[in-house]
Amino acid sequence: MPRSPSAPPFVITAQFLRKPRPPMWALPTEAVVLLVSLFFVLISNRSFWATAMAGRTSNDPGTWLFGACAFLLLLALHFVLLSLVATRRTVRPLLTVLLLGTAAASYFMGKYSVFLDPTMLRNLLHTDPAEARDLLAWDMVPGLFLQALLPIWLLWRIRVSDRPWRPAALWRLGAIVGGLLIGAAALLTVSQDLSSLMREQKALRYLVTPANYVYSLARVATADAVGATRPLAQVGLDAVRGPTWAQHKKPLLFIVVVGETARAANWGLNGYERQTTPELAKLGVVNFTDVGSCGTNTETSLPCMFSRIGRRDYDETRIRGEESLLHVLNHAGFDVQWRDNQSGCKGICAGLPSLNLAKSSDAALCDGQECLDDILLQGLEAQVADGQGNRVVVLHQMGSHGPAYHRRSPPAFQQFKPTCETSELRKCTTQQVINSYDNSVLYTDHVLAQTIGFLKSQSGRYDTAMIYLSDHGESLGENNLFLHGMPYAIAPKEQTHVPMVMWLSDAYVSTRSIDLGCLRSRAAQHASHDDLFHTVLGMLDVQTKVYEPALDVLRACRAAAL
Repeated sequence: MPRSPSAPPFVITAQFLRKPRPPMWALPTEAVVLLVSLFFVLISNRSFWATAMAGRTSNDPGTWLFGACAFLLLLALHFVLLSLVATRRTVRPLLTVLLLGTAAASYFMGKYSVFLDPTMLRNLLHTDPAEARDLLAWDMVPGLFLQALLPIWLLWRIRVSDRPWRPAALWRLGAIVGGLLIGAAALLTVSQDLSSLMREQKALRYLVTPANYVYSLARVATADAVGATRPLAQVGLDAVRGPTWAQHKKPLLFIVVVGETARAANWGLNGYERQTTPELAKLGVVNFTDVGSCGTNTETSLPCMFSRIGRRDYDETRIRGEESLLHVLNHAGFDVQWRDNQSGCKGICAGLPSLNLAKSSDAALCDGQECLDDILLQGLEAQVADGQGNRVVVLHQMGSHGPAYHRRSPPAFQQFKPTCETSELRKCTTQQVINSYDNSVLYTDHVLAQTIGFLKSQSGRYDTAMIYLSDHGESLGENNLFLHGMPYAIAPKEQTHVPMVMWLSDAYVSTRSIDLGCLRSRAAQHASHDDLFHTVLGMLDVQTKVYEPALDVLRACRAAAL
């Protein structure tokens, strides 16, 4: 028999497309939401369960009752909230986005022990690409597959069944009421135990995923939207330079260095077992040993430390809605500039001259993605060469920003070995992580010494002074915590105890009548970010109603010398 001619390719393709696809499950919207909510509670909330069940024994019936009720409460919470917004047409796209976000949130919470509260979400949203790159690692892939890609594939194999709107509305209402009743019953059953736990660990609610980051994201977006439509409230419009300025023969060049992630425990001048600040130790700086930060992340601390409000009366809306210390100095006639090697000034320098040096093309200091902190001094000498006017310059460092500590110091300053040569800290021993971190502090010491050297070179044109203060600290494995960003109320001291250093030129000390012995005694007492605003105003003899003498750490030492 003659052979049949081969079918053309397009016929084969058409036949393939006509083949029945694999069977799909048909489920109502409420069932889909319930299944994904169950997945969230069982799989995506390991950090919550580890914290909530800590200290409980398996042979105690109360443990099982609390666990069961907490499970039902979380399940009801997510089911009800999702049922309020999910429809037959939107349920799969909505849950797809949540599964992706929850997988990422679960990974970072588990790896770095972070709480996704509004301040942490704001910090993450304002992280620049270089910092974000350091947080990504290959060990994220398995979790992303198991917690996102696989359930998303299963989700899209489901056919969401359609119902007439009246029965659908009744089903939805009944499901929501049922969820509320179950959640209320679970809450009432363990209300005393749960309320006690929440009082002791107020930040526990920020471990409930995805409710934590959805709530925090909404808070941040709302606050940013309101803030964007409102001009900054002006502060210190009455600021003027005080009478002592008439006695000064030269203008002032004052540098504020904002450190990044430097913790006091690893600061050589504070008595750390390693000398991580050898250059500063030779320069006669005044070292403050007990300084508290305003926050545990840059997004919180930076606006707070330059605000008149501070941590004592902390109000994020007010802090972000007002002008900063730099604006007050500008009102007083100072030439102010912000020089950045990180993620920006967080609104502190809004409307003032600023220069982002993080993307400079200097081959010796930059790799095309980020720069070493020496870049902050590049071009500054030419800028101040005219010797005209009083200048305040802020240098915002990359400092010891993790987890890629090995990238924060050049080879010449990698003295402590072996180092951790990856941002995946789990691949390194704790000592390797500490070694890399200490190398970054050693390099910060060098940058500060270079800054002081620069100020000394300007002594013919200016009286000069410098103050250095880190924005927050860092956890390096203590209590199994790494990095920073813990809610302030429960943050360990490693994340809130920061270094602070002053260097004053001989001319500055003489013309401002500073008693250095008094100042060194003051440096042994407690200070905080709240003091920065008022201390700088006092150091620059700026008179304004917003100046509070009690928060000026030099005030008594000026008075003692007069």
